[in-house]
Amino acid sequence: MSGAITSLRLPLGTAKADDAGPRSGAGKALRLLRRGVSWLATALLLLAVAAFLALAVGPRVLGYQTSTMLTGSMSPLINPGDIVVTRPVPVAEIKAGDIITYHIPVEDQRVETHRVTEITAKPDGTYVVQTKGDANNGADPWLATISSPTVDRHVLTVPYVGEAIRAIRQPLVLNTLMYGAPAILVISMLAGIWRKTPETTTPGPNA
Repeated sequence: MSGAITSLRLPLGTAKADDAGPRSGAGKALRLLRRGVSWLATALLLLAVAAFLALAVGPRVLGYQTSTMLTGSMSPLINPGDIVVTRPVPVAEIKAGDIITYHIPVEDQRVETHRVTEITAKPDGTYVVQTKGDANNGADPWLATISSPTVDRHVLTVPYVGEAIRAIRQPLVLNTLMYGAPAILVISMLAGIWRKTPETTTPGPNA
């Protein structure tokens, strides 16, 4: 009689042990999902903080300026979508060969980043500069008069970041970073304190 009972219990125990496999796999997948969400939230927050520091805090604290190159007139040194980093320096320090960012004196007076080919000091204390884009065949068809004591001189080019910043500034992307990243972080923190899935144990012979 006892032998019959034992033969009935063994298949039951075996079934429970087999069921533990899928449950364990689901728990592992859930842990990996939580970890991935946490990493994604951290990466988004770091990206948002870095962009904020570079665009808002950096220029005020370190004194540099940033602008996005829109044309290929300075290729291959500065390509469209690159970030141009400049620092204000006294105009008297500018010499031929330097790259400056300034407002052109024609049309809409847009901001241009070109190389200085000639600079002339005038008796009234202003300077007249002739500029040229490295990729252009000829010099710019204007002479720019710089009356301010300083002018922004190129110090660094950051490739490709300009396109990313322009994308971040889009309302949809900006709102996603501002509200989505903190929400993902909160969800990941809550997921981290969830009770772990209890493991199913195989009943022993005395079960």
